[in-house]
Order: sequence, then structure tokens, then C-alpha cells
Amino acid sequence: MARPRLASADLRTARQPVKRAASHYRTPEHAAWRADVVRRAGGACQACGRTGTRLFADHIVELKDGGAATDVANGQALCGSCHTAKTARERAKRSAT
Repeated sequence: MARPRLASADLRTARQPVKRAASHYRTPEHAAWRADVVRRAGGACQACGRTGTRLFADHIVELKDGGAATDVANGQALCGSCHTAKTARERAKRSAT
């Protein structure tokens, strides 16, 4: 039997690189935008209506796609499930083009 041409990685010790948030997300302007978006939602996910859960301030038009960073009109409050699904859809659209 021939040896494999590619070395295999030991997935028990391989680590994902540390995820670093863009510097924009650590500014006071972003914190104020986030607070305004979540306050406007009144404690409910704007996609499914779920209450009593952590809400994420989501850019409707993502920054990578030209969305305004601190315009409250470009924000929506989403629960974790809706935020994850929306982000996955947007990434899939972006990679298909």
C-alpha cells in the first residue's frame, strides 16, 4: 500500500484561530447604536417575536455589503437563532457571487 501524499492533521490538537472582532465593534458609537436598536425592539426578536432571550443588534445590510454602521434604520434586534440563520444566508449569498 502506498503512503498518503498529504500529511494528516491531528484534529484532537488542531485549534481554530482566535476570532477577533473588527475594531468598529469596540467603539462607543457602536455601543450606542446597539443599545438604540435593542431598545427600539422592546425586548422581542424582530424576526420571530421571541422574548426573554439575549438579543443581537444586527445590521440589516451588512457592513461588508455597504450597510451604514451606526444608522439605527440599518439595525434590527434578533435572537441568537435568527441572527445565526440570517448571517449564514448573507454569507452564502456573498460567496455565490
